[in-house]
Amino acid sequence: MQEDKQANAPSYLTTKEVAEILRVKERKVYDLAAAGDIPHRRITGKLLFPKEELQDWIETGSAPASAERPAVLTGSHDPLLDWAVRECGSNLATLFNGSRAGLDSFARGQAALAGLHIPGGTDWNVDAVAARRMKDCVLIAWATRVRGLVLSKGVRDTITRFDDLRGKRVVQRQPGAGGATFFDDMLARERMSAADLDLASGLAHTEYEAAAAVAAGQADAATGIEAMARQFGLGFLPLAEERFDLLIDRRAYFTAPVQKLLTFACSNACHEKAAALGGYDLGQMGAVRWLSD
Repeated sequence: MQEDKQANAPSYLTTKEVAEILRVKERKVYDLAAAGDIPHRRITGKLLFPKEELQDWIETGSAPASAERPAVLTGSHDPLLDWAVRECGSNLATLFNGSRAGLDSFARGQAALAGLHIPGGTDWNVDAVAARRMKDCVLIAWATRVRGLVLSKGVRDTITRFDDLRGKRVVQRQPGAGGATFFDDMLARERMSAADLDLASGLAHTEYEAAAAVAAGQADAATGIEAMARQFGLGFLPLAEERFDLLIDRRAYFTAPVQKLLTFACSNACHEKAAALGGYDLGQMGAVRWLSD
């Protein structure tokens, strides 16, 4: 009878079962999985833990070997980066889903790189990445960009500061996007709320979509970068300089797709493109901004 029970015992454990074994709260198990510190699988959105691997992990006290990541660039959209990925023939797939969602995807091992521009108390991106306690990754500088308000031709001369947005039609970025975080911070700083704005229907999921919505007359303004305002011939009110960085898995860093992109980033062609787009400073491109333990 005991042998039958062992034979029918599940090969995978739930988060609750692992928490009971480790004698910690379930939240701690989620944190360990997000950081890649504990062997786990994500199946149909649910976390499961292979029993044998978990036992080995407990006995050895070492983190599992990281699986090879897919050649995917996720995270926030940057027009220069988007162009460079295609122009250099890197064969990287792109999934521009916003900084926070991209960071989540990277933490789950679903991408080799993530583009980020998340405001923080210490510096852009560094706080957000360090808080995730991820292993075997590095944060590399891509560019410093000018962020502000992309303005329609009808209001470009009347909006000279952020609080002039009161009563204007504004298109929003999706929750978790770096642009959305920046915009929410600006609202709080000016003691404003969404109720002070005439919000356009729908969300802009990339820098391109935000500027395109303003150009199409769907909104008077949107948070955006100077490069997109210039591309669409729109007005622009600069509000801050932000850092756009690439979070890269150390193992993926040396793969051909990533090396092609990083090599091309240092080329004259890439720097000339940045100058043509406008609003970019590539002076620190390639610098290590943060390194995991």
